Amino acid sequence: MSEIDRILVPVDLERHTRKLVDFAVDIANKLDAEIVVFHGIQSKEGGAMADMGQLALAGVSGEQLQSTHADEAGKKLEEIASEIEGRCKKCESALVTGDVVDEIVAYAQKHKADLIIIGSHGRRGLDHILLGSVAERVIKRSPCPTLIMNPYR
Repeated sequence: MSEIDRILVPVDLERHTRKLVDFAVDIANKLDAEIVVFHGIQSKEGGAMADMGQLALAGVSGEQLQSTHADEAGKKLEEIASEIEGRCKKCESALVTGDVVDEIVAYAQKHKADLIIIGSHGRRGLDHILLGSVAERVIKRSPCPTLIMNPYR
C-alpha cells in the first residue's frame, strides 16, 4: 500500500465545513500527511448558477455575483487554513472556478493527492435525482481513494 502524504478536502463552505475539516485534520495527523482545503465555484455556465436570470432582473450581473462569491470564499478558505495551521503538518487552500467535479478531479491528479476526504449531504429521493451528488461523481472519477464523511450526523 502506498503512503498517504497529501489529502485533498473539498468543502462547500456551508454549516458543516468545520466538522469535515476537523475530521480531515485528525486523519492527516494520524498519517503524517498534509492537507489542501479546496473550494470550487461553479462557473456561471454551470447549472448551479441557473437563477442568475432572476438576479439580473434585480440589477446584479452574474459576473458580479460570481466575483463576490469568489472573494467571500477566498476569505473563508484563508480563515480555515489559518485556524488549522498549527494543528497539521502542512495545510494549504485552493480556490478554483469551473465545473466543481471536474476541478476536484483535475486538482487531485495535477497535485498528486493520495486521498480525497469529501462530505456528503446525504440527499435522498428527488433531491438526489435533481441535484445529483458531487461526492458520488467524484468517487466515480477520482484518481485516488476517496473517503466520504457525513458531517450532518
